[in-house]
Amino acid sequence: MARDSAAAEGAAQPGLTRRTLLAAALRVLEREGVNGLSMRKVAAELGVKAASLYWHVRNKEQLLDLLADELMADAEPPPRQGDWREQLREYSLRYRRHLLGKRDSAKVVAGRLALGPNLLRLMEDQLDRLREAGFADADAALANYLLGAFVQGFVLQEQSPISASETEGASRSEVARAAADRLRGLPEATFPNLVALAGDLTTPSMDDRFAFGLERLLDGLAVLRAGNHAHPTAERP
Repeated sequence: MARDSAAAEGAAQPGLTRRTLLAAALRVLEREGVNGLSMRKVAAELGVKAASLYWHVRNKEQLLDLLADELMADAEPPPRQGDWREQLREYSLRYRRHLLGKRDSAKVVAGRLALGPNLLRLMEDQLDRLREAGFADADAALANYLLGAFVQGFVLQEQSPISASETEGASRSEVARAAADRLRGLPEATFPNLVALAGDLTTPSMDDRFAFGLERLLDGLAVLRAGNHAHPTAERP
């Protein structure tokens, strides 16, 4: 087994802990991105052989589980001020800024349920607010998932190249302008809507797009909550 084969080397590394391993992995992630993250590179960052890491993590997938939680260590929930909608809006805005501030963090956390202490802390806080606002338990659980998935998915879009032109050095605004010109140049008889909406499709900033999507999501939750109030169920324990 990998753990057995690493025994001698691991024992010779008394300063190597899961905490130091994760700190090194975060440095590699920030420097090289998730595609460049490997057990070998993390070991090199620590000045040890890769086999020494297997005392603490079985493989890269388990390392990503731990990193998904570690990336949330410094995430702070918003203050409990304003109504539920204001609080969830601020939650989502903060989460987006948090993910954008750490390279490839959305690629690490998206779709990954890593129930470490940091994620548990944030989930507990948000679920408490949702239940306190009057959402039914099942709806609160689904809303918690929906908000996280929306932010993660949006940031994945932001952190991905918009086209080959961007990877070759063009800015996003340049790519968007070129796309608008292409849409306006289409045969209007065949693509009347694309020609008419060329500017509307390409002009909004990512901030504007995020705000629009978030407000529509909150609109839907408001309708759901209103239905709960119209047909109340058992009170929250």
